[in-house]
Amino acid sequence: MNEAATDQGSSTRPYLIRALHDWCTDNGFTPYLAVFVDRSVQVPLEYVKNNEIVLNIGFEATSGLKLGNEFIEFKARFGGRAREIVVPVDHVVAIYARENGQGMAFPAPAATEPAEAQAPSPAPASPAPQGLRLATAEPEAAQPEGESPEDATPEPPPEPPAPGRPSLKRIK
Repeated sequence: MNEAATDQGSSTRPYLIRALHDWCTDNGFTPYLAVFVDRSVQVPLEYVKNNEIVLNIGFEATSGLKLGNEFIEFKARFGGRAREIVVPVDHVVAIYARENGQGMAFPAPAATEPAEAQAPSPAPASPAPQGLRLATAEPEAAQPEGESPEDATPEPPPEPPAPGRPSLKRIK
């Protein structure tokens, strides 16, 4: 770890992923991970679209789930066949509840090569998985619950989330 990284502390991403996974399971929701796929991600490539895959990481769908600081590891069945899944934490672009779309999006990793079995996508990777959109702007603008910045402008959707709190909404 370099000196600049030490000054900043470790990444908050693995902690937020674990917290949102706990929140989903505590509330009876199914936690889904959206992952940017390149050569460092071990997933079944036949399920990857536009260098992204969405994974159910609920306890019922996984075996041996480990939400570590560097990697998320588990076994899951795809097409009836058990597969070993390994995802670098920095490749997680979103974690959300399947039932209501609430969760958090993260920036995609910078300057990565697409997975071997995938043709490079003509458009840059989106920060949220296909079929989802981030309802609010930057996660850095998050405010404590119940508080809102005075200069915040409301979003155009009919039911905007609390200002500064990112959430994901399914679009069909």
